[in-house]
Amino acid sequence: MSKIVNNPVIDDPQITAIRNAIEHRATWFYLLFDEIRKSGGDAEAVGRAAVYRCGAFHGLEKMFKNCADTKDLREFVKVFADETGLKLFEMEVLENSRDKLSLDFHYCPLVTAWKKLGASDEEIALLCDIAMEGDRGIISQFDGYKFELGQTIAAGDPVCEIRISK
Repeated sequence: MSKIVNNPVIDDPQITAIRNAIEHRATWFYLLFDEIRKSGGDAEAVGRAAVYRCGAFHGLEKMFKNCADTKDLREFVKVFADETGLKLFEMEVLENSRDKLSLDFHYCPLVTAWKKLGASDEEIALLCDIAMEGDRGIISQFDGYKFELGQTIAAGDPVCEIRISK
């Protein structure tokens, strides 16, 4: 029996539609991961490299260009955790200063998808950490920023703790 609890609170048709799209992408990711693993490939290494690369691309192409002051996390959060993102992941901004950003995510559509597919708790925790390579890749594009992942919903915790500091 899964120990992971991940129930959305926000009930908004637009947010639900976007969550469904994210779940669909998480399904692709899981099936791709599973096929690489079945073929004898190193699914974890491939997944980490690809997702990190995607994050770095988005960090450079989207976020870096749209951040008014890349040295100020108060500006960075406007792009990293915009209004839609806040709702999608039911994010709570605990701290947002020039040098520190602390976010708690209360819901994850990726975890929802992986649970629906019957992934084990261990697989979900691994897939989550691989998915976080995207955020690590984004942060890699900002000089002096440090990314820390604390608790995760995928590990059975009540929230995902994202901490970014300079």
